[in-house]
Amino acid sequence: MQEFSVPTHLPKWIQDHARRYIESGGREGHMLDLSAAGAEGEVPTLLLLTKGRKTGKYFTAPLVYGEKDGKIIIVASLGGAPKHPNWYPNLVAEPNVTVQLGTERFRAIARTAEGAERDVLWQHMATVFPTYEEYQAKTDRRIPVVVLERQPG
Repeated sequence: MQEFSVPTHLPKWIQDHARRYIESGGREGHMLDLSAAGAEGEVPTLLLLTKGRKTGKYFTAPLVYGEKDGKIIIVASLGGAPKHPNWYPNLVAEPNVTVQLGTERFRAIARTAEGAERDVLWQHMATVFPTYEEYQAKTDRRIPVVVLERQPG
């Protein structure tokens, strides 16, 4: 299984968060205070490891997540930027990913939610991190909602 690494292309505070998460094996960093970004206190975060569609290298992304009806959900918001975050086209090209959720590490298959499922999951994620609604209002693209399905073993 590939190892998580600190994403050096991201802002320092995100690098610090990822470092704490990785070095503690998920004992620290699972809950993150994003009140400055519009959350009501702490939000749950996971680490997502995707394989680069162009480079073949592995990339770590710390992301807010939610759970609904046994599904693990992430949002490809990039703060409402006009383009998707780099991890999203990577997992579309290669949906086999590795996830660290707290102290648990597992393989998952990623898929983009569509239609009514997407709408329900989007509404749920907007309760986890209300700022997602502001991000959607800032961009013309429909922000993808991704389901991570645990794989056995």
